[in-house]
Amino acid sequence: MPSNYDNSAWFYDRLSKVVYGDALVRSQVYLLQFIKPNSSILIAGGGTGWILEELAKKYISGLTITYVEISANMMALSQTRNWAYNQVTFINAAVEEAKLDKQFDVIFTPFLFDNFKEDTLVRVFNHLHTALKPGGIWLNTDFQLTGKWWQNVLLQSMFLFFRILCRIETSVLPDINAKFKAHHYQMVGKQTFFGDFILSMGLRKE
Repeated sequence: MPSNYDNSAWFYDRLSKVVYGDALVRSQVYLLQFIKPNSSILIAGGGTGWILEELAKKYISGLTITYVEISANMMALSQTRNWAYNQVTFINAAVEEAKLDKQFDVIFTPFLFDNFKEDTLVRVFNHLHTALKPGGIWLNTDFQLTGKWWQNVLLQSMFLFFRILCRIETSVLPDINAKFKAHHYQMVGKQTFFGDFILSMGLRKE
């Protein structure tokens, strides 16, 4: 059964602020600079939807957004957001099962891949890779281990908490960078946050 954050929807944002301050928000807002006007955007695993309001601050109109989220409770919160005059289509489904009828200029995966074991990761990545136009931009932010002892302690605590509460299937960070390299993505920008524990990357599909 795929992971599902229904049980954590009501406190997820508050918990993240207690643990990480504003680092999770800043790591995602940083990536918005790579989005051009009038882009078609696929947000995969958008959580509570606050990013829709940040997008509206950048572009009050012109964006066509497809918002995929498996949690019905997270989706309900997302649908209360103010996305100004942008067009948003909501799909309540697992990312790898979402039926996407077009290719996108931008794909945004915020803290998505750390939910999956390798076999699921491959399916999700390939599904999204196919949905991105040649020359399109993939925006990804997730955790990474850089050798600092506290990073692994915090990571394993998170995995345990969300495995119990939300049935996430893994306890190991996937090597998502290897997937991007194997598919010849080119880095257009990156930045780290929270003592290098969070890495945000903008990558162009060749």
